[in-house]
Amino acid sequence: SSILEFLENKAILVTGGTGFLAKIFVEKVLRTQPNVKKLYLLLRAPDNHSASLRLQKEVIGKELFIVLKQKMGGNFDSFISKKVMVVPGDVTHKDLGINEPSLKDELLTNIDVIVNLAATTKFIERYDAALYLNTFGAKHVLDFAKRCPSLKVMVQVSTAYVSGEKAGLIKEEPYYMGHTLNGRTGLDIKVEKKLIEAKLQELQDKEGTEENVKVTMKDMGMERARHWGWPNVYVFTKALGEMVLIQE
Repeated sequence: SSILEFLENKAILVTGGTGFLAKIFVEKVLRTQPNVKKLYLLLRAPDNHSASLRLQKEVIGKELFIVLKQKMGGNFDSFISKKVMVVPGDVTHKDLGINEPSLKDELLTNIDVIVNLAATTKFIERYDAALYLNTFGAKHVLDFAKRCPSLKVMVQVSTAYVSGEKAGLIKEEPYYMGHTLNGRTGLDIKVEKKLIEAKLQELQDKEGTEENVKVTMKDMGMERARHWGWPNVYVFTKALGEMVLIQE
């Protein structure tokens, strides 16, 4: 009951709006607390029309929402229209890639809660894609959150897999900047970003094919993750995201 009371009349920004966890979160909130003020769903799209199509096709149109549809009956569409608003954007950019000034101002003024669910969860992913989304994406969300005067809480969704492949009891402890799983020193996010930029420039100078760039960046992600003791680029960049949030 305390959770439902907290959610009443709250404006919530959810990043990664079409993802698996985001859909479940949005449906649960709408079904259990219909008096939520507004759910803003940030999702990648070039414009509002494209974002709205993605909302209908990849979120609201899913079987997950059948129970809510049955509960709301003929009021379902108007309820969704009132309670859910799509926000075209991208957490890999500053200001979450929100280009429309009036929409950005509305969010900054009204948001009570931010839930960051934007992530790439592929174990084998391009290093640039994983670092920009899982690490710098978290930083951009935090920077945005700091500018919201009404904000009550920001939730960063990470993964238990940041613990690597250790056996036995693993305590849930924060990772501070520079922490590594193998004890190596010198981990620096800015250095990792520069390594990516240098590699991409090198590939561009060699006029590498798109496929060659993709394979090289995936290999680089795995290599850098294992260099610091993590088994893959997904869990490595999510751990780095935790470090950024704790530091800032």
